[in-house]
Amino acid sequence: MKHTIAAILGIAALGFAASAASADTLDDVKAKGFIQCGVNTGLAGFSAPDDKGEWTGLDVDFCRAVAAAVFGDGSKVKFTPLSAKDRFTALQSGEIDILSRNTTWTVNRDTALGLNFAGVTYFDGQGFMINAAKLPGVNSALQLSGASVCVQAGTTTELNLADYFKANNLEYNPVVFEKIEEVNAAYDSGRCDAYTTDQSGLYAIRLTLASPADHVVLPEIISKEPLGPAVRQGDDKWFDIVKWTYFALLNAEELGITKANVEEMKNSANPEIKRILGTEAETKIGTDLGLANDWVVNIVKTTGNYGEIFENNVGAGSPLKISRGINALWTKGGLQYGMPIR
Repeated sequence: MKHTIAAILGIAALGFAASAASADTLDDVKAKGFIQCGVNTGLAGFSAPDDKGEWTGLDVDFCRAVAAAVFGDGSKVKFTPLSAKDRFTALQSGEIDILSRNTTWTVNRDTALGLNFAGVTYFDGQGFMINAAKLPGVNSALQLSGASVCVQAGTTTELNLADYFKANNLEYNPVVFEKIEEVNAAYDSGRCDAYTTDQSGLYAIRLTLASPADHVVLPEIISKEPLGPAVRQGDDKWFDIVKWTYFALLNAEELGITKANVEEMKNSANPEIKRILGTEAETKIGTDLGLANDWVVNIVKTTGNYGEIFENNVGAGSPLKISRGINALWTKGGLQYGMPIR
């Protein structure tokens, strides 16, 4: 029976992932004293070093939240900047413990690549950006027939681009680079008519261009891009910790537990708040996860709740100023929904 190269690589990836995850990741993490987190090489709002060399961003803060849950100390995390091409190999091989790098959850990645996605920390969609001065009168992606389009290799973005232009009978010339810095530089220098990636990324990239005001993000959203952290398959204990860290951030926001008031909230009579903060005598949720019972307190003291992470990094309190939109809580018309902690 013949196998395609893709199928063989998929089988190999599964074997690699299973082998890497055969050990207890939590025990390994505790033994080395920190979590190794794979992040983007530089995407404002999500993961990028600041002027002091400190990593910042929504994806970065998520890893700090996991470190706080495990160690009670959000600083016990180290960051590995990864290209789109290298990110999955780094996780499969055990080089990193979590991939928190604006990565889209797809069936291929969930199966053939042997990943488990812990949740969707940012609901996104692919869009296009153009230099309005270079392309006057263009206000829709449907007007880009014949255009050269900058895109990063090894991403769902590249595949969606091909699908969109084929479905709409449009011609285009893909200008492909492995590293995001190369894509940014090529677009900023005028080598491409348009730039395509997740819409949140376009807003972040626009801030870094020589003349940000000249560039316009077109209205079309051509895909679903549920972005979230992933771990290797084969270690349910570690998967549970990462997954429930995500749910804890959402539930804390829903219950009004913030970085500023979390200590005060420990005195609340609300049974749900007592349960999530570990102050209920019979609560063993933390123990069941292999963590301390005040694991959620440690998370919120480190990063704040999900809403605080969003606002500080990509929302109103950030240079990007992206509205919550569908990333609002379900109680406010959005898609973010934390599973019950009980």
